[in-house]
Amino acid sequence: MRKLTYYVGATLDGFIAAPDGEYGFFIDNYLDGEFLPYMCNAFPETLPTPARAAMGLAEAPNQRFDTVLMGRASYEPGLAAGLTSPYGHLRQVVFSRSLGRSPDPGVEVTAADPLTRVRELKQEDGLGIWLCGGGELAGQLLPEIDELVLKQYPLATGSGIPLFRAGFALHSFALTDSRVFDNGAVVLTYAKTTG
Repeated sequence: MRKLTYYVGATLDGFIAAPDGEYGFFIDNYLDGEFLPYMCNAFPETLPTPARAAMGLAEAPNQRFDTVLMGRASYEPGLAAGLTSPYGHLRQVVFSRSLGRSPDPGVEVTAADPLTRVRELKQEDGLGIWLCGGGELAGQLLPEIDELVLKQYPLATGSGIPLFRAGFALHSFALTDSRVFDNGAVVLTYAKTTG
């Protein structure tokens, strides 16, 4: 069975973006030193297709993921920039009740129940499934998240879009790996625990 991984950046206080959805402050402040080369090597498929090409990774094989899931709010910044297929090297699924038709044949836009759709995807053959955002979709998919790879940045914002926007319920994860970088960022990997 395929694994669903929520691979995302967050502040110390658990926010993945500003209240308006802006997340450029992560990119602007923390792609220096050893951090970016590590992320490009460990997770090359999580870079948007144009960034992969610019960094000479266009032909890099997908190592961990062959499918990416996004909510509408995570997909829209690319659309606003004219990028209808931000991860053309992956199967792209966008969950939206308002987008309607997909603007690109390489992107599946669906109003289906996210839990049902993810359970179907997990039954297929292939590499892992990457949940790239956002907090509302992550909250809906929390019961199906098998792994959390958290790029935690040494920032506190006080408010914003939380890692998970969901009702209160306990979901247990065990720390399986951690790495501290010279810029103060930490990558924490957690596996879902049973029971």
